[in-house]
Amino acid sequence: MHPYIRGCALALLVATPAAAGGVTSFTLANGLDVVVIEDHRAPVVVQTVWYRAGSADETPGHSGVAHFLEHLMFKGTDTMASGELSRVVEENGGSNNAFTSSDYTAYYERIAADRLELVMKMEADRMRGLTLSKDDWKTEREVIIEERNQRTDSDPAAIFSEQLRAAQYLNHPYGTPTIGWRHEMEALTREDALAWYRTYYAPNDAVLVVAGDVAPDAVKALAEKYYGPLEPTPGIGPRVRRQEPPQLAERRLRFSDPRVSQPYVTRSYLAPERDPGDQEKAAALTILAEILGGSGQTSVLAKALQFDSHVAVYSAASYDGLSYDDTTFNLSVVPAAGVRLSEAETAMDAAIDGFLKDGVDADQLARVKTQIRAAMIYARDNVQNYAQMYGEGLMTGLSLKDIEAWPGILDSVTADQVMAAAREVFDRRHAVTGWLERQGEEEPLP
Repeated sequence: MHPYIRGCALALLVATPAAAGGVTSFTLANGLDVVVIEDHRAPVVVQTVWYRAGSADETPGHSGVAHFLEHLMFKGTDTMASGELSRVVEENGGSNNAFTSSDYTAYYERIAADRLELVMKMEADRMRGLTLSKDDWKTEREVIIEERNQRTDSDPAAIFSEQLRAAQYLNHPYGTPTIGWRHEMEALTREDALAWYRTYYAPNDAVLVVAGDVAPDAVKALAEKYYGPLEPTPGIGPRVRRQEPPQLAERRLRFSDPRVSQPYVTRSYLAPERDPGDQEKAAALTILAEILGGSGQTSVLAKALQFDSHVAVYSAASYDGLSYDDTTFNLSVVPAAGVRLSEAETAMDAAIDGFLKDGVDADQLARVKTQIRAAMIYARDNVQNYAQMYGEGLMTGLSLKDIEAWPGILDSVTADQVMAAAREVFDRRHAVTGWLERQGEEEPLP
């Protein structure tokens, strides 16, 4: 599972477990932060280890190394053979995987609660004990290049999205794809991977989240036993990244490919992320995205473009505030048959202008909040959602207090806050507008 593009998922807006013993946190002497989330409804536990190192932390010229090392982490250690961790987890009825994003890399095991010690021992072992032969890394480099072939290079929509993101971020590393630029991936070496591993894979640059049918004291004892002896990496400080200069003019691009089956228009605006101690603006943007394009039947864009004017067959708005640095607010419209992209874009702009003029419908605001609360309740059925919520929040700079306050902040958003956020974010000087077209059928330039 490799989330190159992070969407807005209401399932991640989870509240503190209702049928649980709460959330406990502590820090080991070597700097490892530990969060324990009790949920005793099923004899299952999820262990996740999160490293504060994602593709946006890579040095120029080495794109893809964070994801490359994620793959290599399933090789062996002095005490485990290559692939042994996954094999043992599967033999014990569990599942495991890993994922890389711009802001973090994470590894998880979901297994019966009485097997926690087994997976904790193995996960701690590879935090500091990874061994790479002089040859096995080459095979894995071919694997990630083939992954790029399948997920990006063979999909014109994925290429288009990659180009849009590169246009949005001229200087910030968010403009570099998580999987990496192909020519740089092809040049990655064993030494590149090991340098990344030695720098970031350390207890004092990681967070351990254990969620499920566990007791905090027992988790602490196991963490001290297996993670406690690991040596920290000296000199790890706050993240320092290249920042984006002020965007002063809208950027536009058109991408055509003979493989495009459905042209569409999209626009992304630079937008603030969820900031520690100051999440109100992000909450308003989250509500705004749901009002504008969260529903295919009742959202502003759907009603205006799909039902009233029949200009589009699909429309959407999305925003994900879980980002370490500035993120984006996104709009997209798939035109109906016979409708030009220019017409679809004009209709999208008219719908946004109408919303800015008319304001938020009170009934729709209440309905969106009800849907979000319902999604939170449904999400409680999966203990892994809790581990995801806390881990991702901590990796993007939030505190436990911020994470637990988020549902209440969402619920308290007012119509005035939504409109203020909309007026601020919908600044075309901060936007990138793109057209995806079928080659040979491009719309003439005006």
